[in-house]
Amino acid sequence: MTSTATQTPDAPPPYLSVNNIEVIYDHVILVLKGVSLQVPQGKIVALLGANGAGKSTTLKTISTLLRGERGDVTKGEVQFKGERVDQLTPNELVKRGLSQVMEGRHCFGHLTIEENLLTGAYTRSISRGELKDALEKVYHYFPRLKTRRSSQAGYTSGGEQQMCAIGRALMARPSMILLDEPSMGIAPQIVEEIFGIVKDLNHKENVSFLLAEQNTNVALRYADFGYILENGRVVMEGQAQDLASNEDVKEFYLGVSSAGRKSFRDMKFYRRRKRWLA
Repeated sequence: MTSTATQTPDAPPPYLSVNNIEVIYDHVILVLKGVSLQVPQGKIVALLGANGAGKSTTLKTISTLLRGERGDVTKGEVQFKGERVDQLTPNELVKRGLSQVMEGRHCFGHLTIEENLLTGAYTRSISRGELKDALEKVYHYFPRLKTRRSSQAGYTSGGEQQMCAIGRALMARPSMILLDEPSMGIAPQIVEEIFGIVKDLNHKENVSFLLAEQNTNVALRYADFGYILENGRVVMEGQAQDLASNEDVKEFYLGVSSAGRKSFRDMKFYRRRKRWLA
């Protein structure tokens, strides 16, 4: 495998850099095994792989939420904006411009949509007028939320809750968002709408994204670069369009190949044939 993410002498340093991270849960279970990746400023990078591959653990390692789940980083480091940040608290990271939208959205069900959004601004010391402007910006990108602003979040749809979770992260005015499984449990047309908004935020607000996603097809259509995780290791990386056209990726993650769509009952054979694990 040849890496297309190697830095050249004239290239700017990566905005986010994860260097040879190893993670152990409960002092016993090795989950990440030397994971390294980079996110350039102003880009969307997809972290792909099956359930259990280590995607969520990677994001929680970056956001330092891992400690709350009895996970320990035993090797490696994380740098953001050129500084090591893996020893900071999640609150300190948010203040530096890095926010995470967790898998499952985690909205406060008893609060309204607008109240949920307002909780995202807790790290900022801003005036009432600035807070109103921040809300209006979120409503500009998520007009559906403005319509539902007075509804209790627990009574809204999965897609609306995902929009609320992303909007809440935006209230902290991040320069980078870690987005975990944004398509999970959401209707396909809403998934496209959410990814389209992510692309808009990336282009218009220069927000960088690292998104963990099982839906390889949609992720690679919106991302600039991608990494594929398997069993806690990066097994492939490359430009999103190159990964989308790669025969192995087509077979093992998109279910199609030059010979057409494959049956899931053939997956054992495919797994044995994976060139990157040979």
